[in-house]
Amino acid sequence: MKRPYVFLAPMALALTGLMAVPSAGQSRSDQGEARKEMKAGNVLSLREIERRVLPRMKGSQYLGPAYDSTARAYRLKFIKDGRVTFVDVDAATGRIINRSR
Repeated sequence: MKRPYVFLAPMALALTGLMAVPSAGQSRSDQGEARKEMKAGNVLSLREIERRVLPRMKGSQYLGPAYDSTARAYRLKFIKDGRVTFVDVDAATGRIINRSR
């Protein structure tokens, strides 16, 4: 008899958010580029971006970030009352450059 729980563990980790999986629109190269740019001092850290933006999104649930290395911008995804909102943030300045629903 095979052990079905062996297959359940990765699924449970993914559901709890403990496994870091890039979003469909975000490649590993964008993640690496964000890290490289942050270490070089060209962009703010994701933590700093989140510290600035999350308080402005009261009542919304934060779903996560994506980094666009071409635009040098983070896209933060939120949901509130079943509606998804994307907040685009300039990675160098932390300034919100667009909000879409």
